[in-house]
Amino acid sequence: MPAGSAAVDVVIPALDEREAIGRVLADLPRAALRRVIVVDNGSTDGTADVARRALAHVVREPRRGYGRACLAGLTELERDGAPDVVVFLDADYSDHPQELPQLVAPILEDRADLVVGSRMLVPASRRALPPQARFGNRLAALLLRRLYGLEATDLGPFRAIRWSTLATLGMRDPDFGWTVEMQARAARRGVRYREVAVSYRARIGRSKISGTWIGSARAGAKILWTLARLQARGSLR
Repeated sequence: MPAGSAAVDVVIPALDEREAIGRVLADLPRAALRRVIVVDNGSTDGTADVARRALAHVVREPRRGYGRACLAGLTELERDGAPDVVVFLDADYSDHPQELPQLVAPILEDRADLVVGSRMLVPASRRALPPQARFGNRLAALLLRRLYGLEATDLGPFRAIRWSTLATLGMRDPDFGWTVEMQARAARRGVRYREVAVSYRARIGRSKISGTWIGSARAGAKILWTLARLQARGSLR
């Protein structure tokens, strides 16, 4: 898939990220992209208005949940003509959007079908994660390796996947389990998987998930439950 001929779209779930979303959109390498979708997941702070002013296409998904927001973005992309590659990126400016080309390169060069940006491969990025997030990532990655045989180090939300591959996974998790579900289902399908080292920094504002120990515990429990559920079923249903 030559880079110049590939259609690459971005989906950015956003919930009350007014202070960050403009910076995320400004740093995206727009020349490499076809469409940028911001999914407003019930924001009350004007996030959608900031995104529109930055020339992103805004989709509303009032039902809260990271997975629901991602699915709403995918539905919008499919309605207007599916891309070759879709990139998922958080709206809190913790990731470095300008690194998108290195994330999609293994797919465009036909070396992978799913690429996850790993924060664990860069010491400074790893240290920028809250302690509870580092612990949760290590545990989930260990389970992905042991239960699914996937050489994963992170559940990083900054990721790229070939659209035709994504269509086979049957993604359905509505919230915190979305990222690990994608990796587990990809492993079961024998999808070509790679990780690339990415930069990471403390997010703007307080995280809805890892900002508190309670939020982290809930997210961690959902991730572990998702892995156990898929493993117990022994299928992709």
